[in-house]
Amino acid sequence: MRIVQQMIESVRRAGAAIVANKLRGGLTTLGIVIGVVAVDTTMTAVNGLANNFARSVAVLGSDVLYVSRMPWVFQGTFFTFRNRPPLTVDEAEELERRVESAVAVNPTAHTFKDIKFRSTVLENMDIVGTTDRHMLVSSAVPELGRFLTAPEVRYRKFVCVIGSDIRDRLFEDIDPINKTIKIGRFSYRVIGVMEKQGGAGMIGGPNFDAMIYIPIHTMIKAYGGERRDFDIAVRARSQQALEDLRYQVIGEMRKIRRLSPAEEDNFTINQMDTLVGMFNNVMGVVLLIGMLITGIALFVGGVGVMNIMFVSVTERTREIGIRKALGAQRSTILVQYLCESAAICLFGGLLGLLIALGVTELIDRLLLPASISPPIVAIAIVVSIGVGVVAGLIPAVRAARLNPIEALRYE
Repeated sequence: MRIVQQMIESVRRAGAAIVANKLRGGLTTLGIVIGVVAVDTTMTAVNGLANNFARSVAVLGSDVLYVSRMPWVFQGTFFTFRNRPPLTVDEAEELERRVESAVAVNPTAHTFKDIKFRSTVLENMDIVGTTDRHMLVSSAVPELGRFLTAPEVRYRKFVCVIGSDIRDRLFEDIDPINKTIKIGRFSYRVIGVMEKQGGAGMIGGPNFDAMIYIPIHTMIKAYGGERRDFDIAVRARSQQALEDLRYQVIGEMRKIRRLSPAEEDNFTINQMDTLVGMFNNVMGVVLLIGMLITGIALFVGGVGVMNIMFVSVTERTREIGIRKALGAQRSTILVQYLCESAAICLFGGLLGLLIALGVTELIDRLLLPASISPPIVAIAIVVSIGVGVVAGLIPAVRAARLNPIEALRYE
């Protein structure tokens, strides 16, 4: 009970000391404010990127293999892979006939064209040539209208399905279904709008909401197919069957491409694990840099708090002597100054949290979905108090050890 009373009295005295020296306390907390803003915004950005990336992985499918000419993450140089022959639609169709255990086999290709609706033009947009089986290898579904059908793919119809960003930028409040847009030199009828999917965002991944899907044979007819890079998505029946499917796809692709046993694969099997590993590496570096900046700011802030606490002890030496002469124990003096130091840093931490909330709001509006979660708030408060305790320990010990007779003589 006595310890609790001492704590309450120490906090009260610490608060009174801070109020009496507002400017000094405010300037002292500047380093703590910067440190808390750094740690909060870093963790918020990392969480936002992780959530955005998780949505992207869900769209692409963790049980899907992607047969490509190039690996998603290079292990070597570009020149190692540049002479590989591109994949073709015919190879995708042959692979589908051979791999009967797959749920779906879907070829895709990309090109970039300007698109136009009335007087609005969007430059260099991502046009995806695909088939009706795209719906079997992706979790995304149309929000409005429908997706491509097999006859539209087979008979090279000039129809398209647009992403949600395209809808917002090109049509605004107009219903896009059955409207005609120009992609390059050709006109297409809009038959659907995909639900909002998000993208891999800051790590340079695709923005699925800014894509336009057209029949793959229409793409070849309109924009050419020679030397174009096609990718082949192969979906397994389950996550457990993915590894067996991988070996089967590799074997069948080698047969389709007539590779001898001594020849290396001239294609690559990509999986979500590759992107997840790359993402984790990038986020690790981002978090490390953020923590380094945070550590420097908190160290500077801690040194400032320590200096101010030394000044405070010197200014109040006579007060300490009087309190000791009246029976105050060392522990009481020690706790008072530790509480004062922790309170200064806590004030800086709370101010940093308010600033971080504003920065997070900007990130959420301009870059990607982000919010400060309760664990981040708790970490910021604990770190602030911890820095205050560490920074105030030496001055508090010095104050507690003052000889009351010499302290009373201090002028």
